[in-house]
Amino acid sequence: MPHLVCHYSASTDMPPMQDVMLALHRAAASTGVVKAEDLKIRAQPFIDYLVAGEQRSFFHLSLYLLAGRTREQKERLSVALRQELSELLPDIYSISVDIRDMDPEAYKKRLLDVPPRSVRQG
Repeated sequence: MPHLVCHYSASTDMPPMQDVMLALHRAAASTGVVKAEDLKIRAQPFIDYLVAGEQRSFFHLSLYLLAGRTREQKERLSVALRQELSELLPDIYSISVDIRDMDPEAYKKRLLDVPPRSVRQG
């Protein structure tokens, strides 16, 4: 169920976003806080943006989880993801990670009954 949503500055040099998403997938799963098969990751570039009133590069990751993890688990996940992004994107001015709890009673989804496809390994 966890959703990772990446927002980033499009006018800066970024590695291929598929590589970034795969690295985030591995980093999140390695914490033991979330399961690899449950992760959903998407990315959206921004052409128009300001950081501190200037057009400075940024990468912001929002992670949405069903409520129930401890503060320590969420911090471990946040630190691991920020560390991975810092290594992947050493020249990006602002890197941030925000973890949000979702109400399990309000969250609803539907899945098709199809076999899962494996994540491409780079």
